[in-house]
Amino acid sequence: MADHSGHRGRLKQEFLLRPDSFPDHKLLELLLFYANPRSDTNPLAHDLMDHFGTLAGVLDATPDALKAVPGIGEHAATLFKAVNELSRRYHAVRTDVSGVPQSSRDYFRLLHSYFFGARNECLCLLCMDGKHKVLGIRQMGEGNVNAVQVVTRLIVEAALALNATAVVLAHNHVSGLAIPSQEDVSTTYALREILLHVGVELVDHLVFSDDDMVSMRDSGYYTP
Repeated sequence: MADHSGHRGRLKQEFLLRPDSFPDHKLLELLLFYANPRSDTNPLAHDLMDHFGTLAGVLDATPDALKAVPGIGEHAATLFKAVNELSRRYHAVRTDVSGVPQSSRDYFRLLHSYFFGARNECLCLLCMDGKHKVLGIRQMGEGNVNAVQVVTRLIVEAALALNATAVVLAHNHVSGLAIPSQEDVSTTYALREILLHVGVELVDHLVFSDDDMVSMRDSGYYTP
């Protein structure tokens, strides 16, 4: 039996380097690696495209229709249906606006747990898309009891890694007062300008302390 490990490794690397431009038949070939661990899946990927016409046709096909293609067994049919269902659920989550944060209270709800019980100052970044759908929350660092360093490069990298177009910065004060300092304000404006250069809006900067939170935007410390 031929050893296809080298080809599989190269195809995986090719996909990771340029997933957006990866051809449909190669995507099928890649998926089939996980249902056919030893055989050459390239001919089978072409057979599927020829039989169903498009990638969507393959993923929309019933298990019985998939298994009618020689070489497609239960493992491959189940895999394709799982990918189809994952895609459907992902799309539903990304297009559902009911969970889109609308106010600083929504940001508080999302971020409060990251600062609960913290003994040192911490920094978090809430990343959102153009519709303010949450893409993820990243913990950016932890300082001492007095300060946490705002690392601009890491903030920019985190936003770009999630393809964010809007972010909310948040940090805590362990002093017991959620009042922004002058340094907090100046750092916020400096970061806003840097993020604008890469197409990211700094929506707000929140300061937490115990169960209290101050929105710099709502309280007039910051104007986007």
